[in-house]
Order: sequence, then structure tokens, then C-alpha cells
Amino acid sequence: METNENYAVKDMNLAEQGLLNIEYAESQMGALLKVKERFEKEKPLEGIKVGMALHVTKETAVLVKTLIAGGADVAICSCNPLSTQDDVAAALAKSGIKVYAYKGESKEDYYNFLDKVIAFKPQITIDDGCDLVTEIHNKNPELIDGIIGGAEETSTGVIRLRAMEKDNALKYPVIAVNDANTKHLMDNIKGTGQSTVDGILRATNTIIAGKNFVVCGYGECGKGLAKRAQGMDANVIVTEVDPFRALQAAMDGFRVMPIKEASKEGDIFVTVTGNKNVIDINHMNLMKNGAILANSGHFDAEINVNELEKVAKDKRTIREFMDEYTLANGSKIFILGQARLINLASAEGHPSAIMAMSFCNQAFACEYLVQNKGKLEPKVYVLPKEKDDEVAQLQLEAMGIEFDTLTEEQSKYLNSWQEGT
Repeated sequence: METNENYAVKDMNLAEQGLLNIEYAESQMGALLKVKERFEKEKPLEGIKVGMALHVTKETAVLVKTLIAGGADVAICSCNPLSTQDDVAAALAKSGIKVYAYKGESKEDYYNFLDKVIAFKPQITIDDGCDLVTEIHNKNPELIDGIIGGAEETSTGVIRLRAMEKDNALKYPVIAVNDANTKHLMDNIKGTGQSTVDGILRATNTIIAGKNFVVCGYGECGKGLAKRAQGMDANVIVTEVDPFRALQAAMDGFRVMPIKEASKEGDIFVTVTGNKNVIDINHMNLMKNGAILANSGHFDAEINVNELEKVAKDKRTIREFMDEYTLANGSKIFILGQARLINLASAEGHPSAIMAMSFCNQAFACEYLVQNKGKLEPKVYVLPKEKDDEVAQLQLEAMGIEFDTLTEEQSKYLNSWQEGT
């Protein structure tokens, strides 16, 4: 690892490749570049310190550049020990940006890097998973008075934030970026579905067609993953605890059953729930010899690897992101990417065009917080619909797609009640 006061990265010699990858991402992120262009002119974040705990990827680098174009000073660390693209981290460091991240971080380094961003004394926080927010609230409450607000990228983080709000523990306003339509109905469904399959294939090179593919959780991420697996000719099984989501899965044509039953049938298992011990050791003991287990939720709590480590007769690393465990009954199962989010552990995360929409929302969230400084209570907020619609329009323009607008007559009709049959 190479370090100084402004960065901690794996290898600065990777910077040139990182700059090329960032350039490639920009070529597919036209919507975000439009926001960057406006930010350069208007400087809505002039003098604002933005502290970020996000996946340090080529797409995130384009967001960092957008915020800086808007006048912000930025410090960034990773939000997951296995998600950093080391060439991108080196490129950011070479560009003079404060960055603290490398792929394969120890738990100690992970929290040390969070502390580096906190020591930067951010006025706006951007989180993916809520670790930055909770570290500030639990260990650095003296900084809260100087924080305008925050923005949260993912479902898991929003769940934690709403729990904080419910307990009256949240002390500054946070925008749930995840809850924008152009985020959770695009990033979570289209992005997670594709990038999770990508991660599984890169880690294993296994065939998906004909396999029993178990999706644990049928939220937006699970919906996208189930559809992608079905598109690759898998036999998809869904497990759920929510009755309506279980009903949705059944009505979408998937088999639905309890995880105990699915454990006996599955060949590939993926957790996307945001919960803990969704696949436990008692489920693993029921699995076929050679079953593959992966997680695409934010934290590594969804598959109980801690218990597996205690009871397994043997463990071997077969491939870079593929560990083989021998159970007491002699069966072998494979855990991918240390049960961390597989789409970034062994692959590159979501495609750039998808992340353009998510990061437009992040940029707008920062701008909205500054515009409403001192006016928002310490609660979880969603961006106004007009900003969500603006992101959709920017993405359509980037894709070269035209769409209709209401005529004056149609607009009047939709906003009145007098006219009937």
C-alpha cells in the first residue's frame, strides 16, 4: 500500500490505466456529464466539503469529478473491503483527490479510512450502506452541527437510516437517493441483475442454463436477478418472507418455497435481502454437493460464513474469488467473494450507463441539501419528483430517445375534475 496524508492506495503505478477506465466510463455516462457541465457554470457546491463512502469505481470517479466541477472539495473512502478498483483509486490520488481505498482492505484499514474521511470534517456525507453516517453519530457527534445533510445510495443504508429516524437517533437530514425511481427501478433491477450474474460467471465460469437458481429476496434487486437468471435458461426459485413479494414472484412465473426446501434443490444460491443469516449452516447442510453460494446484498451478513468457518472440516481457495468448504457430511459447497457483494468482488459492478442515473441523483441531492440548508429536519427525505423526472429526461437524451409531451388540452384535462362522460 502507498500512503501519504492525502491518499492510501495499493499502487500508484496503476494510475494511467485508471484514467483510461474513467475516460471509458465517461463515454457512457452522458446524463451525468450534462449535470457536470451545468455544475461547472453554476458552482452550486462552492466551498462545500463532501465526504464520501462509496464503491471506488470508475463510475464513482465521474461523480467525484462532477462534484468538484460544482465547487466541492471531496474526500472518499470505500464502503466495502472488496469493491475498490485499485487503478481508479490510484488515478484519483494522482489527480490530487483525497482517496483512501484498496481492494481487499482489512477491517482495521476499512474503519481507519472512514476515520480519514471523517477527519476531513465533511459538510455533506454520501454513503453506500450508512457506515459513514453511523460512525459520525456514534463516535464523532461533535461534527454534526457542521453537517448540512447526507445522501444514501443503497437499500441497506436506507433501512438503517429509517431505523435511526424511528429511534430519534438521526441528527441531520439525509436524502434517500435509493428511493428515486431512476435509482431503485433502474440501478437495483437492471444493474444488480446483470452485474450479479457477471460476478458469478467471472468467479466460477459455470453454466447457468438448466441449473436451479435460488434467489433469496424478491425486492427490486431480487426481481432483476431472477429475470436475468431466467433469461439465461435457469430454473429460478425464489424465497421470501414478505407475503406480497412472494405472491409477486409466483405471479411472475417463479417457483416460491421456504429456504429450507430450496436448500435441497438449488445449484446456485444468491442472497439479496439486506438481512442477516438468510442462508444459515442448517441450510448449507441440506445442500447438494458442489452448490455455489453468493451474496449481492451490501454487507457480508446474509450468508453465515462465520458459523461455516467453525464447523467446516476443510477449506480451500479454488479460484481467486471461490472458496471450497467441506461440510461434516462430506459435501462440498463453494462461497464466492467471501460472501461479500459478488458483483463488485469479482466483477466491476453496474454498467456505467446505469450508474449515470444513480449519480445524477447523488449530485442533485447534494445541490438540494445546500439549497435547503437549515430548513430540513433530521429525517430521511426523497428527492422531489421533478428532479427524478429530470434524471430520466437526461438519460433519454443520452440514449437518443425522444418521447411525447402533453398537449395543453391534455394537461388541462388531467388537472381538472369537471369533465366526465
